[in-house]
Amino acid sequence: SERFWSPDATIHDGLWSIRRDLEVPPSAYLGGAYAAGQGQGPPPMLQERFQSVITQLFQHRIIRCGGAVDDDMANLIVAQLLYLDAADPKKDIVMYVNSPGGSVTAGMAVFDTMRHIRPDVSTVCVGLAASMGAFLLSAGTKGKRYSLPNSRIMIHQPLGGAQGQQSDIEIQANEILHHKANLNSYLSYHTGQPLERIIQDTDRDFFMSPKEAQEYGLIDGVISNPLKALSPLPA
Repeated sequence: SERFWSPDATIHDGLWSIRRDLEVPPSAYLGGAYAAGQGQGPPPMLQERFQSVITQLFQHRIIRCGGAVDDDMANLIVAQLLYLDAADPKKDIVMYVNSPGGSVTAGMAVFDTMRHIRPDVSTVCVGLAASMGAFLLSAGTKGKRYSLPNSRIMIHQPLGGAQGQQSDIEIQANEILHHKANLNSYLSYHTGQPLERIIQDTDRDFFMSPKEAQEYGLIDGVISNPLKALSPLPA
């Protein structure tokens, strides 16, 4: 019978080594049976190919912020950023963003790490950067924030809900207001827009094309020319 990959059978190398070393729990970020906590994932050949692609990109200092922003994904990106900072503090890191958003606290962990490390972090939107995804896109090093031409970018206020006693609801409401004020302040800084306009625009879902996002100040340019191929890695 066909043997499936499991964490116990993983060689310490690349993406899965980082996950194992951090002892992060299963997450929908990885998809498949592994996300369901069944200890299984893609077949070995598919897993090997996926790991090879991720490893190749990582060696070129390219990382991805793909899918919902949660603690699991944030832990992985933080580990990658810290490793690349230690490997070469003067060479840029490129982060491709294709995310509908997610946890504010998880996103802020990535954001703080981007500001903490020494290399510039260039961000590129591929597909969709919404909510916290758009925030992380705008948090790249100014002058190095880009989007592909058919992507969509959306900003809005933090979402949340609460139930229970009145005091519990009030505590949660105050926490949401704190995140809202904090994110709006940073968005104003990243974009150069007045805080009053940020507050108004994020009151509802505010979608933008890449060109509109550039005019707004969320990104610095739209990549319309073909991307340069990666140079071969040394044997």
